[in-house]
Amino acid sequence: MFKSNFLESLSKVHYFVPLIIFVPVILACSYFAYDRNIGILNYIWLFLAGLFVWTLTEYIMHRFVFHFVPKAKWALRLHFIFHGVHHDYPSDAMRLVMPPSASIPLATGFYFLFNAMLPANYIFGFFPGFILGYLVYDISHYAIHHFNFKGAFWKKIKQHHMLHHYQDPTKGYGVSSPLWDKVFSSDFIKKQDD
Repeated sequence: MFKSNFLESLSKVHYFVPLIIFVPVILACSYFAYDRNIGILNYIWLFLAGLFVWTLTEYIMHRFVFHFVPKAKWALRLHFIFHGVHHDYPSDAMRLVMPPSASIPLATGFYFLFNAMLPANYIFGFFPGFILGYLVYDISHYAIHHFNFKGAFWKKIKQHHMLHHYQDPTKGYGVSSPLWDKVFSSDFIKKQDD
């Protein structure tokens, strides 16, 4: 994708790298939640709220950011780097999870956004759930493209995403869940198994 070996290396990542980067973030935030005494019930509902907000964030980012096709030549190139390459080469194992060069700044931005919106110290319950949602998305996206699933749940998730790739890229924006595709009418009409 790039003439520079350095830039090329920033666009590739092994699927395990997000776990190495973000599991410590989850653990640190959880420790701070305990240390700042937000309480176990607050922590649980904030964590679940973070997971839920991630699902909507995943949908919005995929639909309105990754699939926004700009007109300017430089912006088209940027679009290709961020998401177009994935649609052109959906089985490229090194470009299935977001590289740290993008995920760390995005996570940092979301941290400060949520911290500004939430009451004091609530970020330490909310953000771990949000980041866990991101990790589930990233790892499941890799698995969807590279694993053959036996369970009905994962087969349906895989089918949903493969339809996005190979039938209609203007539908099926939810990767780890089709929930928001159903809510916002961007789901596929799937044949029911008899």
